[in-house]
This record gives sequence, structure tokens and C-alpha cells, in this order.
Amino acid sequence: MPLYRDEAVVLRTHKLGEADRIVTMLSKNHGQIRAVAKGVRRTASKFGSRLEPFMVVDVQLFEGKNLDTVSQVETLASYGASIIENYAAYTSASAMVETAEKLTGDVGSPQQYLLLLGGLRSLANQDHDPSLILDSYLLRALSVAGWAPNFADCSRCSAPGPHRAFVLQLGGVVCADCKPAGAAVIDDDTAKLLGALLSGEWDVADASSPRSRTSAAGIVAAYSQWHIERGLKSLQHVERE
Repeated sequence: MPLYRDEAVVLRTHKLGEADRIVTMLSKNHGQIRAVAKGVRRTASKFGSRLEPFMVVDVQLFEGKNLDTVSQVETLASYGASIIENYAAYTSASAMVETAEKLTGDVGSPQQYLLLLGGLRSLANQDHDPSLILDSYLLRALSVAGWAPNFADCSRCSAPGPHRAFVLQLGGVVCADCKPAGAAVIDDDTAKLLGALLSGEWDVADASSPRSRTSAAGIVAAYSQWHIERGLKSLQHVERE
């Protein structure tokens, strides 16, 4: 039974039998891992508290046919407690780990791992408004997955921007000539905020107005739901201004 080791973020857990848990993790080098953590629900368990959502761990596992088995765990970063204390941070983090689970598979994606890690750290440290952190994460995670949104030139004819009509099916803004009926229209401030969230210009994002944040959040949510199969259940619980 091959033994391997990696660092990972715990995405979610669920009960197995009377004392075990199945833990779903996003690892740095092995992609998404589903493993059995035996005896972690017992009071005497040595590493039960380390395998909770939003925790970052150094984990050693035995490779199994269907599920791997956790043999050793060391905590690298404990973001869970800080995130859970803040409802806005908790709901944002829940949407982030759900997104990570749906966008990744069993092939390693260090970019997706590091992106999630940075987002959770930022939530735990209260670096920015939780909803801004979430929207920035969603845009970047979709970009890494191959669905980078375009907020600059026309997505259909490449006419130089700025443009204010956003079309989900085309993945970005379009010019007045290419604008279809029913396209969402965003104002200058919202377009500026969306671009800042995608590129990580936090001085611009932090200075944005509540109105722009609400408008941008609607675009991000719609774009995410369009590309992620079965949508994101956690988004409906996210606190918005």
C-alpha cells in the first residue's frame, strides 16, 4: 500500500460509521483527495481537530483502491476558528471551498491550491471585506480553470474598450454593435471594480462603493453559476452589503 505525503486544505468532512470521517481535501500536488480518517470522532483522537474545514495541514496517507487512509496529520495553518467566528467570512469561505471542490479533480493544480490558501488566509486575517475576497477568488479560480472573464475589449469583435454590456455566454463585455438584447449593463465603477478584483488591485477594490460591490457581486455570481455545473449552493447564504 503506497504511502505519500502532501500539504492540503480541508474542504469538507462527513461522518463514516461511529467514529470515522471521510475528509475531502485539496492538496498542492495530488489534486483533490478523499480519505478516511479513522477514529477522529473519538474524544481521545490525536488529530481529529486538525481535519476540520478551512484547516491547512501536512498530511500523510496510505493510498487505497477507492479511498485513501490518513495516517498522520500536522497543522500548518489554523484558519477555521477565525473564519467561523465571523458569519460573513464563514459563508464566503464555504462558497470558496465548494468552488474549489467543483473546479478541481485528482490531478494536481498548485495554482488552485495556492489561490484557495491565499483566500482563506485573507478571510482569517480580515484583510478585506469578505465579499470582495470571495468575488476576487471566484474570478481568479475560474480564470485558472480556463474561463477567464474579459472586462476590457469586446469579447466578440475585439473592439477596444471600455464597454458596458456583459454577456455570460461570450465570457465578458461587448461593444454597442455586438450587444444582444437583454445583455446586462454595468456602469463605469462596477467595471473598474470587476477588473480590480480579477487583477488583485486591492486599493481600488477597497475604495469601491457599496453600490458597485453589489452590482459586481451579481455579475460574478451569474458568471460563476454559468460555468460551474449544478451551481454553487453556498452563494445563497453569502452576506452582501
